[in-house]
Amino acid sequence: MSLQITTKLVKESRINSFDFNNIVFGRVFTDHNFICDYSNGEWKNPRIEPFGKISLSPSLSALHYGQSIFEGMKAFKSTEGEVALFRPLENHKRMNHSAKRMCMPQIPEEIFIGGLQKLLELDHNWIPSKKGAALYIRPFMFATDDFLGVKQSDTYTFIIYACPVDSYYSNHLKVKIEEHYTRAAAGGVGAAKCAGNYAASMYPTKLAQEAGYNQVLWTDGIEHKYLEETGTSNVFILCGKKVYTPSLTDTLLAGITRNSVITLLKDQGFEVVEKQISIDELTAWHESGELTEMFVTGTAATITNIELFGLKGKDYKLNMSKELVSLKMKAILNDIRSLNAPDTFNWMLKVPVDSLQEA
Repeated sequence: MSLQITTKLVKESRINSFDFNNIVFGRVFTDHNFICDYSNGEWKNPRIEPFGKISLSPSLSALHYGQSIFEGMKAFKSTEGEVALFRPLENHKRMNHSAKRMCMPQIPEEIFIGGLQKLLELDHNWIPSKKGAALYIRPFMFATDDFLGVKQSDTYTFIIYACPVDSYYSNHLKVKIEEHYTRAAAGGVGAAKCAGNYAASMYPTKLAQEAGYNQVLWTDGIEHKYLEETGTSNVFILCGKKVYTPSLTDTLLAGITRNSVITLLKDQGFEVVEKQISIDELTAWHESGELTEMFVTGTAATITNIELFGLKGKDYKLNMSKELVSLKMKAILNDIRSLNAPDTFNWMLKVPVDSLQEA
């Protein structure tokens, strides 16, 4: 049985007032959102509503006890007007992994994918045509019990909304290797995409930005010796034809773009090594000249180069030539996502839409 979604449309779209030539990341949202509620052990009332503010009780469980998870994903438009989602089943799988860790209900694939498809059917005109731009989609779930007391909620709300976006980072990154603050601890929630992880990272990131860096490159929470990830992305280190990236543990988020880039690198003949990478190894590679490139990967960041990394007050500058491997990987990935190259790895889920207008 197909998902039956009740639909309430906006009276008038806001799209004509949106400047597609001046896209600011995460500021303007599409006309609708998808909503579904959970209570008494089942999901119910899937619906499309006009995007707008929601009413919340001051005693809402998520506001106090942190049962809140989310995903980040993108939809793209080809030059012929086709619309497709990039690896949505992986986002669904990861969201349910987060839900399990945060003691929240699993979201059925029918609701997750069905909600995405219906939202895109209605709001596909918001997908930018500009090269490198996309429709960023944010599925999220939060606890809704109106109750004061520490316990898992019995009720939840799942929402999907979207916004047109351009590049998240406009320039190469300067990152500070963090040796004091900790993003995640072993046995904690570092591998879950939950709201609290991001809140805890904001103060150290603010300090790094005040010191002239864009982001923090986190290290392990025990010795602060091994590299983990940045605040928004996974990290890759290129030494010749060998590419290193920190192996996944319960303190790192399993990036979908990370997985995709590993696949592309191997397809292009690179050896990819997933391992613990120490700060000492990184600085030794830099000093010997073996380190030729560093970059980060993520849904928002896509693939972005690291210009330098800072450690103990010293900046280590990196290669910024036009022949960077990361630029080649980014071009290959962008061609696949925009449907301008064969979908060799079956990553794209096409969404049938009617009367797509150029934006």
